[in-house]
Amino acid sequence: MLLALLSGFALSQAFRTITAILAQGLQQDFGISASSLGAFAGLFGLSFGVAQLLMGIGMDLYGLRRTVLTAFPLAALGAGVSAAAPSYGWLMLGQLLIGVGCSPAFLACTIFIARHFPADRFAFFSGLSMGVGGLGLLFTGTPLAWVVELGGWRSGFWLLCGLCVASWLLIFAMVHEPRLPQAPSTDKESWGQAFVRLAELLTLPHTWGMLVLGMSCYAAFLSLRGLWLGPLLMDRHSFSLVSSGHVAFGVSLISLFTPAMFGRLDPGTLRRRTWLGWLSLLMAALFVTLALWHHPLANVLTLVAMALLSGYSLLQYADVRASYPNHMTGRALSLFTMSMFLGVALMQWFTGVVAAWATRQGWEAYTAVALTIALWLACASTAYRLLPASPLLKGAPR
Repeated sequence: MLLALLSGFALSQAFRTITAILAQGLQQDFGISASSLGAFAGLFGLSFGVAQLLMGIGMDLYGLRRTVLTAFPLAALGAGVSAAAPSYGWLMLGQLLIGVGCSPAFLACTIFIARHFPADRFAFFSGLSMGVGGLGLLFTGTPLAWVVELGGWRSGFWLLCGLCVASWLLIFAMVHEPRLPQAPSTDKESWGQAFVRLAELLTLPHTWGMLVLGMSCYAAFLSLRGLWLGPLLMDRHSFSLVSSGHVAFGVSLISLFTPAMFGRLDPGTLRRRTWLGWLSLLMAALFVTLALWHHPLANVLTLVAMALLSGYSLLQYADVRASYPNHMTGRALSLFTMSMFLGVALMQWFTGVVAAWATRQGWEAYTAVALTIALWLACASTAYRLLPASPLLKGAPR
């Protein structure tokens, strides 16, 4: 059942990173600027993130299966709209539908693991799931580059539309949630009560540090992999589309295994926050390297190093899981996942604005983008260190 749910997550990973390969074709067909390209990529994350609120509550009220099967057809519809889009406006509508349709994908997997797997194995199984779901990133490397080179960017969306239908059928056939042995017999809460309980999380001081870092770490890697990697290699170093796809494929392949690796290396509740603070600063340093060192091999090796480090965001999920009592875990994970993808949307949009501004000033756009992301990460890491931690962590076993 978990693998069936992960098929939807893999497709959401493909959709959120497709822009890096399609960017050149979209700019040629619609004449869109760097800022418009950033807005296009960011709209998926925005609609995905906002819909997390509804999806998280829907899963509590109606179950994972019903929520996913109701929402996911929108992703197939959005892919079809994007493939047939006659203008930039229709392309944006397609992105909006895709984002909403994919929004329950990873949250369903995470809550399924939290409910039906041992609590002390949460980090490991979450990391394994992120690795399996990362197969979607592989698709948007070399395979998608070949498809787009042969059939144009629209063929990529048509192919994803067909894969969405296949995934929906797989989930429909295979996923039936096990009954929880300790399921309460109380009446279900209303939507209003559910929103109030979700808003209560924002009144807890330790929520804000996790949200600030949550909006930054995954967003940094995904903004690079999903938006700027292809254009950077093609414009800065004259790589072909397929050569850029090879690099994207390699980066994605590495990122498949790093979440599980960090799940195995999880230092435990007491030291996890220290690790997160330092690892986010190390990622910021790699972005500075990418910005200032323009040698092709150096840039490719820096991208590989980023992929190796990218799995540390898995530790954030474990941090959230350990920071709230069991009855708040589902809502906390929902809120955190929402913050991650709102961060992706905000960072992709803002770096598009920065790239357009840098170009007007006569500077290299990708240097400005990488330095912006580095500064963003450094500020988020500092805020995470200074804001309070959950009182539950103080009494946690080592």
